[in-house]
Amino acid sequence: MKKNALEHLAYPVGRFTPQGDYSDEKRAEWVQTLAIFPAQLATEVATLDAEGLNQQYRPGGWNIRQVVHHCADSHLNAYIRFKLALTEDNPTVKPYDEAAWAALPDTDSTPVYASLELLRYLHQRWVVLLNNMSEADFHRTYYHPEHEASFTLWGALDTYQWHCRHHLAHVLLAIANTKA
Repeated sequence: MKKNALEHLAYPVGRFTPQGDYSDEKRAEWVQTLAIFPAQLATEVATLDAEGLNQQYRPGGWNIRQVVHHCADSHLNAYIRFKLALTEDNPTVKPYDEAAWAALPDTDSTPVYASLELLRYLHQRWVVLLNNMSEADFHRTYYHPEHEASFTLWGALDTYQWHCRHHLAHVLLAIANTKA
């Protein structure tokens, strides 16, 4: 497979590029992306059997089951990072090895509906938190030691709206592969 084709499969909505347009309109749009993501993901995987859930979006990529569980793991960490940044002064967050987490036995042994329900309720709380944050709150930061940088909550929101779209696109690619 050609490099450009693999790049598209790895990043179907494009690589993350910080938007920098931190306006009320963008915030509303991005919060809406987080609000609808769990239902979108649940709808797409609802009819998949075990074989369908094992379909990968690209050679060497995760299967749909791993993507769903990864989203739950990742968004749990993000929510905690938001809460830490809102309650502490530039706290240092704990990085985690997402590939190692995806390889743990709970990924293959837990039905995807568990992570879909977790995402549903987690995003419900996250959206309430986001909708009640002030402009100043979005400028609060956390420090990520792996990147050796601090990130604002604006930047984190931007990252996770992209993350939702990114992995939903992966699921759609994998589903298309089941029909090919």
